[in-house]
Amino acid sequence: MTPATVRGNGFMSPSRAMFLSLALCFLCLLFLCRAVGAQQNAPSKIIALRASRMLDVNSGSMVRDPVILIQGDKITSAGSSVKVQAEAEVVDLGDATLLPGLIDCHTHLMARMSDDPQGYGLTLLTKSQAFRALEGAADARVTLHAGFTAVRDVESEGSGYADVALRDAINQGLVEGPRMQVATRGIAAVGKYFPFDISPDLVDFPTGAQMISGAEEARRAAREQIGHGANLLKVYADWGAPTLTIDEIRPIVEEAHKSQLKVAAHADSPEGIRNALTAGVDSIEHGHQADRSSFELMKQKNAFWVPTKGYYFYAVDTAKSPQPRKHMEETLQRARQNISTARELGVKIANGFDPASAGEHGKNAHEIIAMSKLGLSPLEAIRAATTNAAELMGWQDKIGSIETGKYADIIAVSGDPIADIGELEHVKFVMKGGAVVKNEFAPH
Repeated sequence: MTPATVRGNGFMSPSRAMFLSLALCFLCLLFLCRAVGAQQNAPSKIIALRASRMLDVNSGSMVRDPVILIQGDKITSAGSSVKVQAEAEVVDLGDATLLPGLIDCHTHLMARMSDDPQGYGLTLLTKSQAFRALEGAADARVTLHAGFTAVRDVESEGSGYADVALRDAINQGLVEGPRMQVATRGIAAVGKYFPFDISPDLVDFPTGAQMISGAEEARRAAREQIGHGANLLKVYADWGAPTLTIDEIRPIVEEAHKSQLKVAAHADSPEGIRNALTAGVDSIEHGHQADRSSFELMKQKNAFWVPTKGYYFYAVDTAKSPQPRKHMEETLQRARQNISTARELGVKIANGFDPASAGEHGKNAHEIIAMSKLGLSPLEAIRAATTNAAELMGWQDKIGSIETGKYADIIAVSGDPIADIGELEHVKFVMKGGAVVKNEFAPH
């Protein structure tokens, strides 16, 4: 047949058929793209969260019959006068108290050390970094379910950059956990951090922190850790006695501050605290032996204090021998005086529990309760774990209170945590970024 005969009998040329097929595919693709775009641009659902009470951590007042409207991951309005929209999905918690998600500024989610005297070294010897990241994921989950929707993880305890991987996995929704800021490896003086008593023949035995000696090694360590994803840096200014010098800490601070990151300093002794603050760190972690001059300098430098006294408060009565018990009693006695001094001088206190074993993770509220027993009022202790902690993390515009525009990180307890701070050990409802993580209240 000739081409004309073919066309006359209802057949189509191959080129024309291909053109029409491509055109049809293009139209289908265009339709799908528009449909997906419309779905993406569609407003997310509105959630109306209701309860009998809501603690306004800024004013310290208890709001009655509040409604919190949430769209996407943010709070759009909150208060007793907020109206529930017809299209909203209502989550009614009944006779409960709403609070902002709690914050722990001193965690070690990768730390699951045993009670063995060489437990730290055994962990480094027997556990891969991959396994420790999985342990961290388990610890992150129990921490979130305990009501802590954000943490500042101050060093990965020999698991390298596993904390960066955990943070990123949480952000991508691969595992469940709180918002994280991570300090990665930590920076310590050679020979002045775990593990101790390792044979000198084992020259490549892993260490609990990045060991440095001298200002240039300090600067290099800071740059490496920032380059690998650190949100803050952690230095060990003392360990029994002062370790890193001012000249070693200062370049670490310089590198961090150039990148708009903060530096946390493990510092117990007055000299270690002084060295760290003189070098420009942003927070003092622990400060168990601090004196009045330590707090005067903290105030002068506008640095935060993260006391980490919860472990001592809960462990003192179960100490296995007189010497540890005596040490903990003395530490708690100094803590009472130091909290009084910090309050008098106006030093900002942020909450941090410092969990290091499997059994301690998820018990982060111990620190808030301990601080209220050692001299803070219940409201001050809660603020240490909300507004103050958010400020230390530089996230005061994102978390720390229930306000319009902030992340919908919200928890709920049955009773009044101002009247009974112990309620925070029994968090029954957890929401992170508008998603309900846990709800043990009966539906209303």
